[in-house]
Amino acid sequence: MPDPLSPNHGPRRLGARPDLVVIHYTAMTSHDEALARLCDPAAEVSAHWLISGAGKVTELVPEARRAWHAGAGRWGAVEDVNSRSIGIELYNRGDHPFAGPQMAALETLLAGILARWSIPPERVIGHSDMAPGRKDDPGPRFDWRRLARHGLSVWPQPKPARGPQPSPSGFDAAARGFGYTAEVTHAQRLAAFRLRFRPRASGPVDATDMALIADLAARFPVDRGAPAP
Repeated sequence: MPDPLSPNHGPRRLGARPDLVVIHYTAMTSHDEALARLCDPAAEVSAHWLISGAGKVTELVPEARRAWHAGAGRWGAVEDVNSRSIGIELYNRGDHPFAGPQMAALETLLAGILARWSIPPERVIGHSDMAPGRKDDPGPRFDWRRLARHGLSVWPQPKPARGPQPSPSGFDAAARGFGYTAEVTHAQRLAAFRLRFRPRASGPVDATDMALIADLAARFPVDRGAPAP
């Protein structure tokens, strides 16, 4: 096996296996600039994979190793996200759509990762999901619904019937059931949820938020069948 391109990695702690995938955008002006940073030992950041706008897929760190992509945050019971995840960086400045070839390459890569590590689609999340208030990638332009159509992530399917009445406490309880951390404010949790599922929404939590998060929590309770942290 060739040496990894990035030196920024180590062993997964306590024998952990990856059971999450975290999607990022690079927020840098070019793919080459992002590649250089992810391979710079002084930067102390990395990911397992980098995908260019043209769909070129570059392996930076072997999947069995712990890359340094997630930082502080959690998803459900998982606190050391780096030890329990595979990180994918997509070249994107954060202010433009994700290119078709890039999304197609991501779908192929994700399908292989989920099969290799037996990861269910509900455990494919964004950096913003596990770090509300701190991170906002892959951002409002990322097409989560497209991934869900291919069985590579999830999308809410609320029932037509009237759902729970909107309230901050009710939303937060369901959001924690889906995976969002309790260690942030209601506003940060709602913003992270909307960034992924309702990027044009604003204002206080409403009935649509409640219906969507209630469906996600009911169908995809976090850590269902996942190994203990």
